[in-house]
Amino acid sequence: MPMLRFLTAGESHGKGLTGIVEGMPSGVEILVEEINNELKRRQQGYGRGARMKIESDRVEILSGIRWGKTLGSPITLFIKNRDWDNWEKAMNPEKEYEGMHPPLTKPRPGHADLAGLLKYQHLDIRNVLERSSARETAMRVAIGAMAKQFLKCFNIKIGSFVIGIGPKEKEIETAYLDETELLKLSILADNSIVRTPWKEKEDEFIEVIEKAIKNGDTVGGSFIVFATAVPPGLGSHVHWDRKLDAKIASGIMSIQAIKAVEIGDGVSLGKSLGSKVMDEIFYSKKRSFYRKTNHLGGIEGGISNGMPVIVKATMKPIPTLRKALNSVDIFTKESSLASYERSDVCAVPAASVIGEAVLAWHIAEAFVEKFGGDSLEEVRKNFSFYIKQIVETKWLKNSELKG
Repeated sequence: MPMLRFLTAGESHGKGLTGIVEGMPSGVEILVEEINNELKRRQQGYGRGARMKIESDRVEILSGIRWGKTLGSPITLFIKNRDWDNWEKAMNPEKEYEGMHPPLTKPRPGHADLAGLLKYQHLDIRNVLERSSARETAMRVAIGAMAKQFLKCFNIKIGSFVIGIGPKEKEIETAYLDETELLKLSILADNSIVRTPWKEKEDEFIEVIEKAIKNGDTVGGSFIVFATAVPPGLGSHVHWDRKLDAKIASGIMSIQAIKAVEIGDGVSLGKSLGSKVMDEIFYSKKRSFYRKTNHLGGIEGGISNGMPVIVKATMKPIPTLRKALNSVDIFTKESSLASYERSDVCAVPAASVIGEAVLAWHIAEAFVEKFGGDSLEEVRKNFSFYIKQIVETKWLKNSELKG
């Protein structure tokens, strides 16, 4: 079975981030500037921290691509941490420099600090926070940008927009939005400092963030991420680990600080009658099978059904606060205030861009599994045959089949 997979490595203040992608078919055009544009989108948004003024992420391709096209061999990407010059001694992989950055001993509530410290038996919280930092997502965005370029070959597009910051949220029924409307909202969001398509909500969201800044606090929120033109048949009902919605939910949940994921109408489905939220099926010769609503977010039984795939994610407030919370010193066991690391006040707009990368990856992963081949041309042929088969199949009654 064809497989698309990736691995990332790197610390927040190390030399940089490395990503290796395996299974990308040969012949896919990869534009570096499109990857860099996605990295730029990730760094924007009202409420981001001081580090965004230091970093200006750009990707370097080390292997797997020649003259702008994939070779079919593993692709290696590298993103340099521009702050490395200030951390070379503190994060040196070979030699310890005495007196450099004393150990962090006061874990932050809500962060991986204490749990990671106990698990890996470290004596310095920095050994945990360097990898658990959301800095890691820069490489996932770069990898997701390549997945987007692969999906573009089949007219599949990915987008997102923020619907809530703190207690302020836009009520929106995505079940009634078609692909054109979804893409329009994403384009409008790209022109907003908080990545929301609604001007009146932009002002409300900024006000929430400014209040958090003033109080030394942080704030979370929610966003929608979607994929359009997804063909029916990605994923499978036959086993738990092949279900498309399960993979997407796992991937989105793996984004730092995401604490809830919904597919389609999600939580509200449990409060509704089945007659109101099952997406009824229709048929015409021109459109084949189709639906007029999308309450289930484009996935049924773990399989894409041809409607847009729609996911809602909720991000908790960032656990690093200027107004530090109560904690305990891991050595003295005495009450103390948690350590402070340079951080964001609100990263929901950035998280929506990361969500695009993650969704793009899992759609591409399922696409390669379904239509896989060693080259783009082979994948195209497999895909074209499948679509032709769906359109031309004569859906016969059981009595006709027996005859």
